[in-house]
Amino acid sequence: MTTTALPTTPVPVAAAKRGLTPQQKRSKALRRFAGSITLATVLGHTVLGFEQAYITPVVGVLVGLLTEFVLETVEAWAHRRPARYRGRPGETVDFFLPSYIGGLACAMLLYGNSHLMPTVLAVVVGVGSKYVFRVNGKHFLNPSNLGIAAVLVLFPWVSIAPPYQFTEWVSGPIDALVPLVVLVLGTMLNAKLTGKLPLILGWLAGFAAQAVLRGLFTDVSMVSALLPMTGVAFILYTNYMITDPGTTPWKPLGQVAFGVSVAAVYGLLVELHIVFGLFFALVLVCIGRGAGLAVLARYRRAAAAVPAEPVLTGARP
Repeated sequence: MTTTALPTTPVPVAAAKRGLTPQQKRSKALRRFAGSITLATVLGHTVLGFEQAYITPVVGVLVGLLTEFVLETVEAWAHRRPARYRGRPGETVDFFLPSYIGGLACAMLLYGNSHLMPTVLAVVVGVGSKYVFRVNGKHFLNPSNLGIAAVLVLFPWVSIAPPYQFTEWVSGPIDALVPLVVLVLGTMLNAKLTGKLPLILGWLAGFAAQAVLRGLFTDVSMVSALLPMTGVAFILYTNYMITDPGTTPWKPLGQVAFGVSVAAVYGLLVELHIVFGLFFALVLVCIGRGAGLAVLARYRRAAAAVPAEPVLTGARP
């Protein structure tokens, strides 16, 4: 649920026509994303019915910012370069926004009863993964999703936040208004700034396809398999988690393949009776993509290292 694409990230055609540079586009997306998740957190704990302690998002944010600061400082010292948070105030804010977003995401989506350490660990793992798992200098694992998945594996008593918490304290028309607002805002963000609509369409089509196939060829109810698509948690995952610009493809065909792959892996995990399939499926697909990028990078380096054959000149004898 974090976005840390580098300034060299390709700009969608619509953004390019408006004259936005890659850095401006990234900054705008980060700030809107941060504003959205901040508003969702505040409303969640005051209006909607979030069940985590009020201190949980505060701890998540502080741990995320501190982890980012420490790791960036150490890496900058090791490589003898200026730390990336040393710049104009706006640049400093943009640098720390991904860890801020990740802290709120882990606090929102994990539930560890009265314990704060699961959230702390998830944030540390998520932020730390950006400095460990890289190909060509770019991280390939969705940070907050990886942190959440790691905690779910390590501590069976920790669970994801109950999906009903997003509308627990509201009723009537507001029950339908909440997912509608999340859907509209998330779709606008991805259409205008991240360019991830092909990924979303691939994911939705893939999820519906696996649900239909499971309904046709197993004893699972097709309606039950499709039902998660109507929930707020699914909409949040679709618009704000799986579409992370820093860890997903940019070409439309690659985006569609990525979304369909996550849906296919999810369907397989569910058939194997593995819970929390959404998070684990995304981790596995990101690992597969990272492995593919590593192999491709190695092949290109090997091809570039092969000396060209000398050109022979002169007449033949």
